[in-house]
Amino acid sequence: MRINKYLAHAGVASRRKAEELILAGKVTVNNAVMDNLAYQVQAGDRVEVDGVAVYNEEPVYYLLNKPRGVISAVSDDKGRKTVLDLLGAVKERIYPVGRLDWDTSGLLILTNDGEFTNLMTHPRHEIDKVYIAKVEGQANKENLRPLTLGMTIEGKKISPARYEILKQDKAKNSSVVSLTIHEGQNHQVKNMFKAVGLPVQKLSRSQYGTLTLDGLQVGQYRRMTKKEVSQLVNAAQNK
Repeated sequence: MRINKYLAHAGVASRRKAEELILAGKVTVNNAVMDNLAYQVQAGDRVEVDGVAVYNEEPVYYLLNKPRGVISAVSDDKGRKTVLDLLGAVKERIYPVGRLDWDTSGLLILTNDGEFTNLMTHPRHEIDKVYIAKVEGQANKENLRPLTLGMTIEGKKISPARYEILKQDKAKNSSVVSLTIHEGQNHQVKNMFKAVGLPVQKLSRSQYGTLTLDGLQVGQYRRMTKKEVSQLVNAAQNK
């Protein structure tokens, strides 16, 4: 495998950034500084970046239905439960693709494929993500219209989104709304609803591209199929 692809798959950096690391003399192979961008990493080669060994495992991809109250991280210095605690039987060193807030549940992908992660999380690829939000207040066409026009929140421009009102409860003054976005800024969905006067009470991600949680209970996970991975990669590359 070409050296930049090896580093990307190992989660070190994108292929382009990996080439920059090589040209900067930060990458060694078998204790020798690597300056050949076309070098093919062989079985048994010891690859290091800034003196830290890099291991490239066979890529794996998992789909998790994340519960609320779990951190989207590989570790937590406060001792809180992380998504890796839920995938204890997985031997590979996986990590989340993007993140869901501590109090947000739903679809989360975990992998050890750095190149796949970069592809999924780069804003230009515009992969649709669907969220189901229970909000305070009565959602309607008027107060949701700004979501479809694009917004600026905390100085950041938010692209237009699509919505569907799924349920309204006048007695409890709440609504359930499906919102489709393709970005992934911190607290984006919560901030969008807050901006239109509908604070989020409960939030879950139900879909990521063509990937859904069908058949997967909260807290459960499964290995993704090659077809599912290919569909996401193709969707990102065709944007």
